[in-house]
Amino acid sequence: MVKISPEYGNNSNPNLPPLESGDRLTRSEFERRYNAMPNLKKAELIEGIVYVASSLRFEPHAEPHANLMIWLGNYKVGTPGTRLGDNPTLRLDLDNEPQPDAILLIDNACGGSSRISVDGYVEGAPELVAEVAASSAAKDLYDKKRAYRRNGIQEYFVWQVYEKTVSWFSLQDGEYLALTADEAGIIKSQVFPGLWLDVAALVAGDMPQVLAVLQQGLTSALHQQFVETITSV
Repeated sequence: MVKISPEYGNNSNPNLPPLESGDRLTRSEFERRYNAMPNLKKAELIEGIVYVASSLRFEPHAEPHANLMIWLGNYKVGTPGTRLGDNPTLRLDLDNEPQPDAILLIDNACGGSSRISVDGYVEGAPELVAEVAASSAAKDLYDKKRAYRRNGIQEYFVWQVYEKTVSWFSLQDGEYLALTADEAGIIKSQVFPGLWLDVAALVAGDMPQVLAVLQQGLTSALHQQFVETITSV
């Protein structure tokens, strides 16, 4: 009889062992075990290793995650041809199936590089992936970052909550280079024109200021040109 970890609840297939952090699995086996555990909310396969998420606290993760989604959500609403996902499973390659906190992508019909599979998963590389991490010591800035770079994700955003900082990387010539803030403290996406961020306001939880700066980006000429380009495909 397979022993089921109590924190994961019932396993719909008792012949399968539960997912455990540190397991080394193929992507197909990872999906098979994950699908058999309906009470498990988040697990990832990163470079062939399983990571099962622990319970999430409010201030270190849940609230920053919500603010991240408010920022990206407002951009999505103002940018036809883009799509936004919250904690989607992402099929990258045979060793990597992460579940990032957020992805922002250009719809495949509008020329985007990822697609939705027949069974509803994102396959390929969305244009932007965002993660909320406790600190720079988290896997998000190591194995996961390497997997995202290798798979051609054009921008990678990591909010390190305890250190009150944001790392925003742009893929250039096969390497991730950090985007830097301008003299006003604003970082501007290279892939999504108009996606502007006041970093200090975000880490301070000043969402009115975050959205005010974003609105400036959404009314810029570059954003209008971007919308016209992707919606004319």
